[in-house]
Amino acid sequence: MLHFSNILCPVDFDQGSLTAVPVAAQLAREHNATLHLLHVLSLAIREPFSFGLESEARTKLERIGHQKLKTGTRFELHVVTGDAAGEILHQASGSDINVIVMATHGRRGVRRLVLGSVAERVVREAACPVLTVKPNTARSRASRTRPRPKPISRK
Repeated sequence: MLHFSNILCPVDFDQGSLTAVPVAAQLAREHNATLHLLHVLSLAIREPFSFGLESEARTKLERIGHQKLKTGTRFELHVVTGDAAGEILHQASGSDINVIVMATHGRRGVRRLVLGSVAERVVREAACPVLTVKPNTARSRASRTRPRPKPISRK
């Protein structure tokens, strides 16, 4: 049986990425593991502005930790600057991470080609298992459901 002692959950603060937090938290509780919440600031942010954004990101991660995690879930916060996929992989290798739990954005077609896929790169290059969580958006639910035929009334 697999045992996880350190679980990494990258969060970019959009609603989709937050869907992975409860999954990671449950896994952390079941394995008595430490949950590492990670936010990666973009490389495009320049020095004079980075401290304020880093502080703001840390505050948001703390809020997530206290509001979305049940009491007793051990967690640590990490805010770094860099390429998202690269920093996730670096954090995983440097913090003795046993599993990465992350959301996918579900981009397709040209948007995926242009924007790339952080989750895809992490899945390909991570040395540990990666659990991806697909966000439950109204759009994705709508695409899975088929219109139901109207009942035929019999007189």
